[in-house]
Amino acid sequence: MHNARKPKLEDLPTNAQLRRSSIIACIAAVAIGVMVYMPAELGKDPTGVGSLLGLTEMGEIKQQLAAEAAADAETHGDDSSSLMNDFLGVFVGTAHAQEAWQDQITFTLAPGEYTEIKATMEKGASLFYAWSSNGGRINFDLHAHADGQDVSYEKGRGKTSGEGSFETPFAGNHGWFWRNRDDEAVTVTLQLRGDYSAIVRDE
Repeated sequence: MHNARKPKLEDLPTNAQLRRSSIIACIAAVAIGVMVYMPAELGKDPTGVGSLLGLTEMGEIKQQLAAEAAADAETHGDDSSSLMNDFLGVFVGTAHAQEAWQDQITFTLAPGEYTEIKATMEKGASLFYAWSSNGGRINFDLHAHADGQDVSYEKGRGKTSGEGSFETPFAGNHGWFWRNRDDEAVTVTLQLRGDYSAIVRDE
């Protein structure tokens, strides 16, 4: 190290030579980028050199694979979101069904027989219901009357199921008159949920 020959000033590159070398290096870098990098990575070949060297095809394949990967990721992301939404919908629906009904009443009517089932409710209260018949069809009239007031919510003839809700316009007993007009006995299952204090049945 101590015996190395000290360079002479005339052996060092001049400022002009350094500038020329820097310019050449920049031009070479740009040329490599245009003729090699762009075709090989982006699939773009403005000079045509990439095609001659087989680089353009490689770049096009890379771009195609990248596009397919992005599309696949987006698709799987949507599927995952959809599956999660479906799962949550089923979970919430199941939980709602489990807490849904406060009372379930089952009764059987012989041909020509009738009965009334009503809920005792205050004004502005809500009732939700669902019912189905087994063995035949049923006629019904969903209504209420009290203190000179009356309301008809729904009527049906020859039905086998129904569901819905209503809000009471006045206090009293609100519910169904059921009659079996078929030739066979009919069993009805009625499910109820709402703001009522009692279930009343009149035969």
